[in-house]
Amino acid sequence: MPAFEAHGVIPACLLPFHDDLSIDEAAFCAHLRDVAATRGVTALTINAHASEVASCSFEEQRRVLAVAQDAVGARLPLVHGVYAEGSLEAARIARMAQDGGAGALLVFPPGPFTLGHSTAMAVTHYRHIADASDLPIILFQYPRSTGQGYSIETLEALFDAVPTIRAMKDWCNDPRLHERHLRLLHARRQPISMLSTHSAWLFSSLVLGCDGLLSGAGSVIAGLQGRLLQAVRSHDLAEARRINDLVYPLTEAFYTDPFVDMHNRMKAALVLLGKLPNAAVRPPLIRIGPAEIARLRAALQAGGMLPV
Repeated sequence: MPAFEAHGVIPACLLPFHDDLSIDEAAFCAHLRDVAATRGVTALTINAHASEVASCSFEEQRRVLAVAQDAVGARLPLVHGVYAEGSLEAARIARMAQDGGAGALLVFPPGPFTLGHSTAMAVTHYRHIADASDLPIILFQYPRSTGQGYSIETLEALFDAVPTIRAMKDWCNDPRLHERHLRLLHARRQPISMLSTHSAWLFSSLVLGCDGLLSGAGSVIAGLQGRLLQAVRSHDLAEARRINDLVYPLTEAFYTDPFVDMHNRMKAALVLLGKLPNAAVRPPLIRIGPAEIARLRAALQAGGMLPV
């Protein structure tokens, strides 16, 4: 597997299910290969929000990694999500990911942090993971309003205490704080990469100077994301605006209320595009209805992905 580098387009891939809600491994392989073949994609993320990791057991996550390795592991590094309520389970997932050949870890904040946390708690959580695996870590920064987002002081302490943190997936949802994060990461003696996940305002985010992006929307629009990133890097503002005009209706359709349905919508979009056979999701999520599917079809048409 190629070594992981925190830049470029890193889609968070979806996980297809059969009608009985078992994993559709054949459809998953086809999805991975399709996204991996997209120009500008530098890695793929699995076992994260986009793949409904909250509804997957430890053994299912292990199997997802094995299937992904067989499908695309020789072509691209795999970023493995570390989604767990407690630090001991997070460490177990990190160790499994390394043993299974993952190239990096995407570490979600633990659920109890919604009730508040201290810097020492955050450092302890990350140290458990770093002690279990020496893979590069992508820190997932949530909005501060969720209780799971880290303060600037906590981020600095984490970067100092855990040198394997090589990137941050920023979802602070605050343009001013987003720029502050970027400046903080890039000013360190050993710079840390900034990966945007602000898909709803990706153009603005990338112009600030992010090193790349890690987003579930990449499971559908990785090609547009790659072209937008390249145009921004080339300082071709007119081309970036033109591509953003195609991206905008799609992200507006994906990231609307209820926000939790974003990946359900992406599955439905891939069904409309003929790239997935089924848009089944595991409860408590439910399939989106006909009216929303019609809105998705219109968005795919506006984005140039479906004929009008």
